Amino acid sequence: MDSTPFTVVAVTAIIVQSYLLLLFFFEPSLRYKVWNPPAPPSPEFLNMLQALLGVCTYRSSRVDVLTNGNTFYPGELSAIQGAQKSINLEAYIFQQGELTRGLIAVLAERARLGVKVNLVIDAVGSAGTSHTYFQELVDAGGRVARYHPFGWATVARFNNRTHRVLLVIDGCVGFVGGAGFADQWFNDTPANPRWRDTMVRVEGRAVASLQATFVENWLESSGEILSGEEYFPFPHERDSTDSKSESSVELVVSSSPSLGRSTRARILFQTLLASAQESICLTTPYFLPDCSARAEMLRAMRERGVRIRIMTPGKHSDQLLTRRSSRRLYGALLEGGAQIYEYQPAMMHAKVLIVDNLWSVVGSTNFDHRSFGLNDELNFVCCNEKLAERLTADFETDLKHSRLIEYSEWKRRSVFEKAHECLGSVLERQQ
Repeated sequence: MDSTPFTVVAVTAIIVQSYLLLLFFFEPSLRYKVWNPPAPPSPEFLNMLQALLGVCTYRSSRVDVLTNGNTFYPGELSAIQGAQKSINLEAYIFQQGELTRGLIAVLAERARLGVKVNLVIDAVGSAGTSHTYFQELVDAGGRVARYHPFGWATVARFNNRTHRVLLVIDGCVGFVGGAGFADQWFNDTPANPRWRDTMVRVEGRAVASLQATFVENWLESSGEILSGEEYFPFPHERDSTDSKSESSVELVVSSSPSLGRSTRARILFQTLLASAQESICLTTPYFLPDCSARAEMLRAMRERGVRIRIMTPGKHSDQLLTRRSSRRLYGALLEGGAQIYEYQPAMMHAKVLIVDNLWSVVGSTNFDHRSFGLNDELNFVCCNEKLAERLTADFETDLKHSRLIEYSEWKRRSVFEKAHECLGSVLERQQ
């Protein structure tokens, strides 16, 4: 029997698999460059941003900054306890523990009272949380769906995860930010200090877009489109004279990878970096800027004199390999004038961008390849001086507990660290 056809098929399959594996690790990042953006905060800039991102603009929402789990978890639980019609929650991390046991009990209590409770959790990020863990909630009438569980129908999209953090109550109040639902954000001990993170509470018409973002992934996970007044009440605009919302413009930017690899999150960040005229403050747990982002930051410093300050985790980073991969990229930015700080007391997990003390971005997007090209993400964007001032105050406080990295120090990295960085660079596309 002639084995030649089988050999050809086998060799072809090996070549194809090898090529796909090569792309998996080494596919070049999509290049991004913004040509001649209008100067913010002009109407032209806002119109351009709205068109590029395909989003609505809202005005006069109430936005409150919630710093750390001892602030945002009580706020979220209070909102859940007051829910009358619906509770929608989406998270990448939903871990078994003290926090989530209490959360499920409260969700179940609302479900027994007739409130519609829907949860979307990521099948990979929350893989350690069993189906039985939600039994009390399910028995009470709540529903739990997993995003892209492993199966024949999801193999092609298995690397696409929902990294969004979102809680919407009655379609009127929303919580957005970087913190999932786990004890590392809740408990604070000397051995395991509470993770540093930021959420924002949003009230107003912008919540409709937050709700629509949840509905998108609820559809993908359950096959159902949520609709009706209990989910979309469309509240009236808040009084524009409210001191917390005066002269405020808000955008809700949901992001998913396209077939062409572009994402709204990446367009948002690149456009804001390119628009900066005075300052950029970036806080991120995983700082792996691609060549386009690095070039944009260097251009901002060189051509416009923009002051750039970046805060990343220090020794408490939960991903040592990612931290080493990140440090590998410090050099050109430090040499170009950027100030890079490493937060010392705990794991820094906040994801906040502040541009020109005017534009603020708070959400789930890390400054890395996975968030910009592979994950579903969600960001709340606001053009408001008072909100930027509030977030900058947190940034300045965190600086007091951070260590500035000098270029001369960076150049003296050990051989061991550099070897670790090389290993990290191989996996950088997946971090």
